[in-house]
Amino acid sequence: MNVLHNLVERLERLESLDKAALPLRAGIGRAVRPRIVRNLLSGTALGHALHPVLTDLPIGAWSMAALLDTAGPAAGPAADLLVTVGIAAAIPTAAAGLNDWSDTRGPESRVGLAHAAANSTALSLYAVSLVARRSGHRRAGRALALAGFGVLMAGGYLGGYLGYAQGVKVNRTAWRRGPAEWTSVLAETELAEGQHRRVRAGEISVLLVRDAGRIEALDSVCSHMGGPLEEGTVANGCVTCPWHGSTFRLTDGNVVRGPASNPQPSYETRLQDGQIQLRARTPAAGRY
Repeated sequence: MNVLHNLVERLERLESLDKAALPLRAGIGRAVRPRIVRNLLSGTALGHALHPVLTDLPIGAWSMAALLDTAGPAAGPAADLLVTVGIAAAIPTAAAGLNDWSDTRGPESRVGLAHAAANSTALSLYAVSLVARRSGHRRAGRALALAGFGVLMAGGYLGGYLGYAQGVKVNRTAWRRGPAEWTSVLAETELAEGQHRRVRAGEISVLLVRDAGRIEALDSVCSHMGGPLEEGTVANGCVTCPWHGSTFRLTDGNVVRGPASNPQPSYETRLQDGQIQLRARTPAAGRY
């Protein structure tokens, strides 16, 4: 195992960071509570997380600024512009990242806190660099930007660890596939109007709901962070995850409220010989 990985694993075990994380997480939770804010920062309309998309903007701008800073005085105005663009782009990027981080706990939260601290430090260094550049202290401005770029790379490594090693914001239903053929999962008499139950369907678990005379079926594992939807609340044609409040429409699994950004897999249902049967949706029946 490489040295960097060992260092991050130590960071994962640093429980003293939880004292700083708790009040920050509570404050962010209040700020993103409105549905329009939660959906926007979570990337609900995109169908996947917003934060990774936005990170390309400040990283790209600041990377090119670092290159132009080595190209001589003629490239100075272009480098200054890219530093400014990176600062502007970093603000919504940080907002989306903090929204995602507010749902993490334990090791993921500690690494995420360090990731945010590194990126905030980089942003501060670039802001001071811009002030120095505009004040005519170009050498100091370039040095500050170079330091900011180094810290940015450290933050980027931690961000990659969060996504690829810890699986933060990875769709938890990506590899779950229900039966392609009609499969009996429950006797019709065992699901009364207004009830919901978790059943097995082939190799996966499914949430069955009898709502307004219809039987709806969604994957029981929340796509956001794996919460058990069968323990959630069913109301107004939707199910809400008990862990982070992601809300999905029962008829098609589409996200009504984040933090989930991936739709919940839904299944066709029918009644056959007193049994509730389901199967994966065909293209003619709608979204898989």
